[in-house]
Amino acid sequence: MSAKYIFVTGGVTSSLGKGIIAASLAKLLQARGYSVTIQKLDPYINVDPGTLNPYEHGECYVTEDGAETDLDLGHYERFLNTPTSQANNVTTGKIYQHVINQERQGAYLGKTVQVIPHITDEIKRRIKLLGETGEFEIVITEIGGTVGDIESLPYVESVRQLLWELKEEDALVIHLTLLPYLNSSQELKTKPTQHSVKLLLESGVQPDILVCRTEHAINKDMRKKIALFCNVETNSVIEALDVPTIYDVPLMMLKEKLDKIVLSKMKLSTKNEPDLESWKNFLVRHKNPKNEIRIGLIGKYVELPDAYKSIVEAFIHAGAFNEARVRLQYIHSELIGDDNVAQKLGDLDGILVAPGFGERGIEGKIIAIKYARENKVPFFGICLGMQMAVIEFARNVIGWKDAHSTEMNPKTKHAVIDMMPDQKKITAKGGTMRLGAYVCEVSKDSKAYKAYEKTKVTERHRHRFEFNNKYLADFEAAGMAVTGINPDTKLAEIVEVKEHPYFVAVQFHPEYRSTVLNPHPLFIKFVKAAVTFNQG
Repeated sequence: MSAKYIFVTGGVTSSLGKGIIAASLAKLLQARGYSVTIQKLDPYINVDPGTLNPYEHGECYVTEDGAETDLDLGHYERFLNTPTSQANNVTTGKIYQHVINQERQGAYLGKTVQVIPHITDEIKRRIKLLGETGEFEIVITEIGGTVGDIESLPYVESVRQLLWELKEEDALVIHLTLLPYLNSSQELKTKPTQHSVKLLLESGVQPDILVCRTEHAINKDMRKKIALFCNVETNSVIEALDVPTIYDVPLMMLKEKLDKIVLSKMKLSTKNEPDLESWKNFLVRHKNPKNEIRIGLIGKYVELPDAYKSIVEAFIHAGAFNEARVRLQYIHSELIGDDNVAQKLGDLDGILVAPGFGERGIEGKIIAIKYARENKVPFFGICLGMQMAVIEFARNVIGWKDAHSTEMNPKTKHAVIDMMPDQKKITAKGGTMRLGAYVCEVSKDSKAYKAYEKTKVTERHRHRFEFNNKYLADFEAAGMAVTGINPDTKLAEIVEVKEHPYFVAVQFHPEYRSTVLNPHPLFIKFVKAAVTFNQG
């Protein structure tokens, strides 16, 4: 059977939640027994978000095969509990780069290269790539941005062409739109939705289903009005009310029968009711915690929580597992100094030092780590957080006051963190870091082993600098153990301070692998340590 294609577009405003709707629908279809994947088409000209400032784009999510992608792919993985890949995130930059490379090689036989057909053909090829693997019965494609954006036009045109090329039951369009509520007249307004659908129609695409984001319930008359003006069936007007958590959305879409409507339009069976027991159990634990803990997230981009999206969600998963509500306190590392560290961190049950790049806010992170180490507060360091933990230990325990990373101080005499040898000749910034999944061997006498309960694990990476093994014996002698090592490169992956209730730092990004149904073991143990500390 050839794959079916569902396209999710958005109108009126960005950030309405196309990714969550796509992930929720995929979850429901998966729970009914269908094999589903989701891809994101991003209209920006960057080849990937790897070089984008987190303030611009939020978190850069990394897949198993080393693709730097949009943060929506994190939602897809967290909901579906299955990994995504390079093929799941397509950008305008990738499309044009490929077409221009083809043109340079003479692949178009002297023809004038144009948006139609050359760009749209490449977009269609990328859309169908996942469907042609034979792995998936349904491919959901989310189109970034909003209808009417200049950047989105080639994608909408490609969808129009695919709808024309495929059988009617093999493709459909879900359009997410906004029903704003006017306080002055106390009513929902349908006009923005009508205009949004009109724009889509002008591009030759008729939506099959409308999902309406709203703060207030939509009554039958309003559904009929929207259906009439937007040329869809009344039962295809879906209400998407604001809910307490994104993990409520699949159940809300189930109640609205979104999955049934999709399956009936695609002539697929609805006889298997969705199995969502484990999902519902997670929600029960999440909403009924027995404990509450405060974790300080020490970072450089805390003004935009989306910069740490996977970490935030990993805490939700691990919190539910431990029946604890994790209250995250975002603390800007630039604002931490020796004079105020106790005041800023004194009421915390755990301290996480987050990933990042560059010199800004580094000393604040080191001061926070020193506070956690000396006061026996549960500590978890990720990527740059691990590197700062190594520097802090070198300075304040071993006694090398100038210890640093060559990223920040190339002339330091104690380069305890140094650039990886294979990175030293690289000048291009995009897609050149150590990216994707690598094996880590875990020591049996470690806290990491107690979390994983196995000696060989695979974790995802995104970094250029590493622990300098030249100083390994000095660290071990002073009480910081390397408890996780890459078997091929001998790279230090996990460090722990032995004389501490919970001091674990990792070079990789465990947050990328945490899902609703499989919370990450290191986050589970860190949250548990924070609960113990809180009850201390």
